[in-house]
Amino acid sequence: MAALWSNVPRWGAALIPGARHLRVLRRRPIEVLYPQNEEAAAAGRAGEDRSRPVAGSQRGPVARNPEPAPRGQPRPPFGPHSLDGLSYEKAFPGDKRLAKVVTLAKSKKFREQHGKILVEGRRLITDALEAGALLQTVFFSSVESLRELPLDKLKRVQLIKVKFEEIKMWSDLVTPQGAIGIFVRPDHSKMKFPAVQQEHTIPLFLIGDNIRDPGNLGTILRSAAAAGCSKVLLTKGCVDVWEPKVLRAGMGAHFRIPVIFNLDWEVIPNYLSGSTQVHVAESSQGGVDRYVTPPDPGAVGNRSWVQTEYQESDSEDEESVFPLSLPKVGAQCYSQPWAREVTAIVIGGETYGLSLEALSLAEQTGGQRLCIPMVPGMDSLNSAMAASVLLFEGRRQLLSPVQ
Repeated sequence: MAALWSNVPRWGAALIPGARHLRVLRRRPIEVLYPQNEEAAAAGRAGEDRSRPVAGSQRGPVARNPEPAPRGQPRPPFGPHSLDGLSYEKAFPGDKRLAKVVTLAKSKKFREQHGKILVEGRRLITDALEAGALLQTVFFSSVESLRELPLDKLKRVQLIKVKFEEIKMWSDLVTPQGAIGIFVRPDHSKMKFPAVQQEHTIPLFLIGDNIRDPGNLGTILRSAAAAGCSKVLLTKGCVDVWEPKVLRAGMGAHFRIPVIFNLDWEVIPNYLSGSTQVHVAESSQGGVDRYVTPPDPGAVGNRSWVQTEYQESDSEDEESVFPLSLPKVGAQCYSQPWAREVTAIVIGGETYGLSLEALSLAEQTGGQRLCIPMVPGMDSLNSAMAASVLLFEGRRQLLSPVQ
């Protein structure tokens, strides 16, 4: 029996009573190695080989497994990464976070319920961060695209590296820049606008009246920022100012001047001083007192339409027109003096033009219809182009008043 025990290695074998000449060896636990630790793993294996016991030697140290990932939190397949002190993770195969976030952020209902917006591209993300907007998540395709952002402002931001093909699939840009940011929807009262913008601000306001085209609204905001407007007011019926297409067309204007949106006409005067004179952009060659087709009273909650009386036509055509008694607002060429002290310009949408509330406000403040002369045969200008012409003419008149 003593001879039998002497043949059994002392470091890993034992006898089971009742079984003759039966050995049971203890197995070492499996060690999980990750690619980013290949050098450390190789060194560990080399040390393990040196410490592995040989015949007749004492038992050596046994390496332990790494700590397991918390349940419900899948470990990134390539482990944690860092860039200049910032930690980021790589999206694991089948990761749906980018698709989910982008889909929801592009929904107006989601933006209103959760207060989040999507900003794409280095320029817009940087402008938003400098204005004090709160960034929550950044999806980027390469380390180079991440380096283009202000890294000092990304310390508390979730950074996720995804494939460029995924960003290209969800991007609205023809040539994606490889960076998409998810921000908390900014509040104009808490934003820090550039000092140079404030130094060149003039007492000129812009009021958007039912502008529904995202490209037009973004271009109008861009022109308002370039002309040095003090504030932009958008009434209900305008397209969502935080829609990705509006942001892209605005080229950072959202983060340079205050933009207040979703306003009722009743509260518009609260954002203007008592001395503000409101002018309206005349959209066509004709005058205001013309025949127009009234909107559906059930579809448009327009107080002025309800209070205005109009005659019924004997025609059975559904497209019949009705003469309306509109507010009396004088007309003048835009190049004649009209901007003085504090001035506001109302730009209407191309589909419905100016509302009666806009004309009423112009009448109450002594404003004018500003007409832009055009070659005969042209019906009207694009609303964004008309806004640009009037805004820069207003700036010229306010900075160089007529003596």
